[in-house]
Amino acid sequence: MTPASKESPTPERPTVGRRTVLGAAAAVASAPALLGPARTAHAAPPHRTPGALPGGGDLGPNVLVFDPATPGIQEKLDEVFKQQEKAQFDTGRYALLFKPGTYHGLNAQLGFYTSIAGLGLSPDDTTINGDVTVDAGWFNGNATQNFWRSAENLALVPVSGTNRWAVAQAAPFRRMHVRGGLNLAPAGDGWASGGYLADSRIDGTVEPRSQQQWYARDSAVGGWSNGVWNMVFSGVQGAPGQTFPNPPYTVLDTTPVSREKPFLHLDGADYRVFLPELRTDARGVTWGNGTPRGTSLPLSQFYVAKPGVSAGTLNQALAQGLHLLLTPGVYHLDQPIEVTAPNTVVLGLGYATLIPDNGVTAVRTADVDGIRLAGFLIDAGPVNSATLLEIGPAGATADHSGNPTTVQDVFLRIGGAGPGKATTSIVVNSRHTIIDHTWVWRADHGDGVGWDTNRADYGIRVNGDDVLATGLFVEHFNKYDVQWYGQRGRTVFLQNEKAYDAPDQAAVQDGDVRGYAAYKVADSVTSHEAWGLGSYCYYNVDPSIVQHHGFAAPNVPGVKFHDLLVVSLGGKGQFERVINDTGAPTSGSSTVPSTVVAYP
Repeated sequence: MTPASKESPTPERPTVGRRTVLGAAAAVASAPALLGPARTAHAAPPHRTPGALPGGGDLGPNVLVFDPATPGIQEKLDEVFKQQEKAQFDTGRYALLFKPGTYHGLNAQLGFYTSIAGLGLSPDDTTINGDVTVDAGWFNGNATQNFWRSAENLALVPVSGTNRWAVAQAAPFRRMHVRGGLNLAPAGDGWASGGYLADSRIDGTVEPRSQQQWYARDSAVGGWSNGVWNMVFSGVQGAPGQTFPNPPYTVLDTTPVSREKPFLHLDGADYRVFLPELRTDARGVTWGNGTPRGTSLPLSQFYVAKPGVSAGTLNQALAQGLHLLLTPGVYHLDQPIEVTAPNTVVLGLGYATLIPDNGVTAVRTADVDGIRLAGFLIDAGPVNSATLLEIGPAGATADHSGNPTTVQDVFLRIGGAGPGKATTSIVVNSRHTIIDHTWVWRADHGDGVGWDTNRADYGIRVNGDDVLATGLFVEHFNKYDVQWYGQRGRTVFLQNEKAYDAPDQAAVQDGDVRGYAAYKVADSVTSHEAWGLGSYCYYNVDPSIVQHHGFAAPNVPGVKFHDLLVVSLGGKGQFERVINDTGAPTSGSSTVPSTVVAYP
C-alpha cells in the first residue's frame, strides 16, 4: 500500500492514540579554509583564583568514546539500545562518540535520548562501514513516537546501500555523509512523522516513503523519491523542483541566513568545540571543500557540567567567563541559567535535560551578540513557569545582524514525563535570532497529561524584529502554538498539530473565531514571510470541534505566505479555511489536505 493511500489503520497496526493515526495520510558551500589558531570573541577565562570553577575535565559516565581499536563496540551499542529502545520518558541519557578513523560491521540502533557523533572536523574523518538505524519494532512498526535521538558528523557506508532513519520529532540528522541512500520510513512503511536534515550529503536517493513532512536545509542529495504532505527544502543541492501541492515540494534555492550547530571534536588527544561561521544565502554543506570555516575553542574554556550540579554553580561558571558543556543527564534548576556574555556557548550532549522545579524560567539570555544554545531539552516542572526559555529581555532592540543568537536542537516539553506547566514555552525578544530546529511539545501522551494537568497556553512568542525560524515543530498548545509580533520575521517550515484533548468548542474559542490559529501574525505586523507551513487537527475528545483556520495574519502586501496546508486526521474535527477566510474546508474523514499556494 502506498503512503498516500493510508487512510485507515490496517489490522496489524494498533489504533492506540492519535500518534497511530498521524500517519494515516500519508554552491555557496564554504571554500577551503585553514582552521589555524582558535579564534574567539569570547574572553578567555581569567587565571583561576581561589574558589573559581575549573574548565575542562572528563565527560562523565554516559559519554561513551570509541576508537577503531576499541573491543566490543557492537556489544556496547546493543546494550545502550536495549536500555533506551522503549524508554520514552525515562531518565537515561547517552552520547556515543567515535574518534576519527574507519569502523567496520557496526549497526548502531538508536533509542530514546541517544546521540551518536563523530569527533572529526569533517564527517568523512569518521567512517562507519555499517548503519546508524532508527526503526520502530518497539511500537509495532509505527515510527510516530521515535523522538529525541540524533546523528551528527559521521560518514556511513550502509550495508544494504540504504540507511534507515525512521524518526518523528526532535531527531536531527546533521552534518552526515551517507555514501548511499537514506530511507525515512520504518520497515514495512509504517507511519512516520518527522523530521529534519541539515548540512548533510546523501549520495543516493532520499526516500521519504510514509514520512508525512520533512525539512531539509543546506545539504546535497542524489535524489528525492516522493512526498506525502509537506516536503520543504532550502539551500539543498539536488532538491526536486517547486511543485506544491502535487508533489508537495516547497523549494527555496538558498537559506537566507544560517549558522551550523556547534560540535565537539578532537585535536590530537584534546577535545575542542567547533563553532561554524555565519552564512547568508547558504546552499550546500559547510564541509565539502576542506576544513570548515569557523572557530574552535578548547575544552578548558568550558565548564563541563554533570547531573546534580546546581543552577547557582552553572551561573558561577558563566560569570567567570566559561562556556557550558552539559553532559548527559537530568539537571534540576531552582533559578534560571543566566547567559549574559556575548558569544557564550551552551552545548548539551546526549539530550541533557533541564527541569525548572519551582516555576522559574530555565534559561534566559541577555541582549548581546552571538550566544549559541544547542543540543538540550527543557522539561517543564510541576509548578507553572511563566516562560521556559527567554531569548533577550523584554524590549530588546540591539542589532545582531552580523552575529545573531542561534537556538539549535533545543527542545521543550510540557508533560509526558510527569505533570508540567508553562504559560509560554519560548519567548524571543532579541532581534535577528535564528531558531534552527526546535520541537516545542505539550504532551498528548505519557504521564501528567490532561487539558489542565499539563496546561500550556502558548508555544512560541516572537517579539523581536528580523527573527528567522528554520524548522519549527510546535504542537498541542491550549491556545496559540506560534505568535509573531516582530517585524520582518521569516519562517521556513512549520509542522503543527492542534491540541487533541480540547473538551469542547468553548474551550478553544478565540473571541468570535472558532479555534486558535496554529500560527498567528499580529495585526500590527506589516512585513512577514513564511514558506511550507502545515497544521493538523485531531480533536478526539470532541470530534465535532470546528477550527476556523490554521493560520491568521493581517491582509497587507508585506505579509506573505507560500504553500500552506491543513489536514483533519480521520475527520476528528474540521478546518473551515486554511488562512484567514481563504482556502477550502477539509473534507470529512478522508484525511486529505486543503492547500493554499500563495497568500494573499
